[in-house]
Amino acid sequence: MLAASGSLGLLLVVLGFATTRPRGLPEATVTLPAAGLVLLAGWVSPAEAWRETLALLPTLGFLAAILLLAHLADLDGVFSWLGARLAVACRGRPRRLLALTFAAAAGTTAALSLDATVVLLTPIVLLTANRLALPPRPYLYACAHLSNSASTLLPVSNLTNLLAFTASGLTFAQFGALMAAPWLVTIAIELAVFLRFFRPDLDGYAADAPEIPPAPVFALVVLGVTLAGFGVASLVHVEPVVVAAIAAAVLAARALSARRIRPVTLIAEANPLLCLFVLGLAIVVEAVSRQLLGAPLQALLPDGTSLPELLLTAALAAVLANLVNNLPATLLLLPLAGSNPGLLLAVLLGVNLGPNATYLGSLATLLWRRVLVRTGEPPRWQEFLRLGALTVPLTLAASVAALWLALQVR
Repeated sequence: MLAASGSLGLLLVVLGFATTRPRGLPEATVTLPAAGLVLLAGWVSPAEAWRETLALLPTLGFLAAILLLAHLADLDGVFSWLGARLAVACRGRPRRLLALTFAAAAGTTAALSLDATVVLLTPIVLLTANRLALPPRPYLYACAHLSNSASTLLPVSNLTNLLAFTASGLTFAQFGALMAAPWLVTIAIELAVFLRFFRPDLDGYAADAPEIPPAPVFALVVLGVTLAGFGVASLVHVEPVVVAAIAAAVLAARALSARRIRPVTLIAEANPLLCLFVLGLAIVVEAVSRQLLGAPLQALLPDGTSLPELLLTAALAAVLANLVNNLPATLLLLPLAGSNPGLLLAVLLGVNLGPNATYLGSLATLLWRRVLVRTGEPPRWQEFLRLGALTVPLTLAASVAALWLALQVR
């Protein structure tokens, strides 16, 4: 009883600290001591923790590399250029700008992960809306929702995907092929709901668009080659972290040679403390799974891939993500799903789409909120909840149905 309550209490403390981040302290500040307590109490053995660490190292290395790659792409002007392109391409029409913002956010999330959409694209979208004298809310909420719901397409789109990809036995291309239809269906539903929900903000006409800066050709080519490289690497059994690290090294060498960035900044942008947070969280979650939630979740989780079973799996994952955050939910559910690709992908739909229901569902949403507070555009939680209530059930049901159909023709 002490082990069960103690491990759950530590998880809640860790999540509470990561959510609020008092005085701006990094998430790892509390997570690493919590993981140490788990080891000292014997709720997870050192050998088990070491195995968990070795299993997570490629995933954490990729996380650091993709964060650095996204920052370097921003340094080269990729996101500023993209914002200007959106402003010109919308031709003064707010609804067209919303559709283009959806496309930009979905593409950024899929290729560079949800963190790039939240941290780098969101401020550019806000700046673009302000320059066009348009209400920014529809476009900002699009970044928040698509950072979660558009992160289902590729293994590299989300840390949760990388964790499942390793266990699934799928190649990069197979993963993308199975998730393509759920991804497209989700984006289409979200756009339809947004057009109706924000209809009053989408009337009128935009101001004149700014001039488009020169295209950052070198960075765009590197990003394109990197995305193609992810697909090729899985065929020759090369980890995605290798491709991401090479791409980041290429852009980093160029930035260093031009003296546009310092080595210490490169280390900071790779965010090693976030990687340590994920590692410590995994150990704490392992204790909760062993001592409390593993058996009940195993009893609830189906073992087949019929449509009702996939719907139940995704719904369970979505609820759990909004209770304990999507990363702990993923760490709890993936070992129970085994190596069944259908169940693993249904779990991903739940933990990636479910967080659009509440602020607490994912760290990306919490980070998005902090970004907007710093820019003077704090979101309204009532509005976030209403929009989530309209989108999450629809996208979850439709995407799971699309996944089920994809599995039938696989």
